[in-house]
Amino acid sequence: MTYAAGFFISPAMTQTYDLILRGGTVVTPGGEERADIGVRDQRIAFFGDLSGADAGEVYDATGLHILPGVIDSQVHFREPGLEHKADLETEARSAALGGVTAVFEMPNTNPSTITPDRLNDKLARAKGRMDVDHAFYAGATHDNTGVLAEMEAMPGCCGVKVFMGASTGDLLVHDDEGVEAVLRAIKRRAAFHSEDEYRLQERAHLARTGDWQSHIEVRDVEAAVSSTRRLLRLARKTGKRIHVLHISTAEEMELLRDAKDVASVEVLPNHLTLAAPDCYERLKGFAQQNPPVREARHREALWRALNAGIVDVVATDHAPHTREEKEQPYPASPSGTPGVQTFVPIMLTHVNDGKLSLRRLVELTSAGPQRVFGIANKGRIAEGYDADFTVVDLKRKETITNEWSKAKCGWTPYDGFEAKGWPIATIIRGNFVMRDGEITQKGGGQPVNFNETLEPAA
Repeated sequence: MTYAAGFFISPAMTQTYDLILRGGTVVTPGGEERADIGVRDQRIAFFGDLSGADAGEVYDATGLHILPGVIDSQVHFREPGLEHKADLETEARSAALGGVTAVFEMPNTNPSTITPDRLNDKLARAKGRMDVDHAFYAGATHDNTGVLAEMEAMPGCCGVKVFMGASTGDLLVHDDEGVEAVLRAIKRRAAFHSEDEYRLQERAHLARTGDWQSHIEVRDVEAAVSSTRRLLRLARKTGKRIHVLHISTAEEMELLRDAKDVASVEVLPNHLTLAAPDCYERLKGFAQQNPPVREARHREALWRALNAGIVDVVATDHAPHTREEKEQPYPASPSGTPGVQTFVPIMLTHVNDGKLSLRRLVELTSAGPQRVFGIANKGRIAEGYDADFTVVDLKRKETITNEWSKAKCGWTPYDGFEAKGWPIATIIRGNFVMRDGEITQKGGGQPVNFNETLEPAA
């Protein structure tokens, strides 16, 4: 400590930083605070008053809110094998433009990510091409339980993903014996698409050609509830942790409220924003996803669960298809919508509409993923953590359009949506990747580290 003319001078004010974010309102799960943030060597070095400090760059954040970097823990970027819909480079750019700093990508590519070599191939493809930090799921099958423990321990792996329904080929693990074998083979928390494939097959005949409203009849509430009930029983039987993805029903939230000992819970912006039958009347196949967007009573139940603390994570399930594919008559139209770039504007609009607090949004999009997946050095604005920030203007109004969306598919179900709240800058490890709607650094994304896969120091 030093003193000058009788005044205490903080050591932080006498040091030089690589970057100072000055005058913004910093948002953490504990609340909001007007503060400066000093960044050095890609980490947060100081959080407080830096009015007298110097930096290589000073960013004036007056009037803006600084969130911990938003993490989208469920995306489908389609590479390898499906690059006509999307690829790692285009979709990561879309993420950065939307204020997202890290993504976890799903294994249902072609070929599927079901071996260590295929996981390493994705990491190699991402290097120098993805603008945001990233990790990849290992896909579970009936035949690869012997390598899942190796895969989930690999750097850059966010965990194992299991499709109990709504998948094709070898990634479908729909039976209790198969799910139990997967859970017994692994140590980390596994992520599940929970729909009952047996019931889906039984109800497939209810699909009416060209009638997207029948999607919620084929994939009805019981298909989701029965699968999640089975899954919770198997998780408790094996003593393993599970993460149940894209919950869409009121009834499932009743089950999951009493299952916090084993299960964490994800919901999607689409299920919080859209509702049947309106979405199918307006958007037709462009609203189709699995599990489906349901009636308003389910949407309201999801909001109640979100604000009651039952929901741990909000992610997008970004899953693009081409216009030509989506314009096919149901049920030939594929399920899935893009969402990573619209994630922040949609959720900020809900904040401005009073649906949730900004503090709760931070819990769901940064602190929640950090806790659920055991992310190392991300998810918080605290000294020593990676300097990942999503800088937003809560007052800014913009209209989301297909032209603004830079996903390779070229469309968004939110075309024409009037958003209030907008991403202004995406900062990853102290580097501006997006600033004022423009990409400023390309291909700098790095694999995300996890506490359960950290290599011991030499």
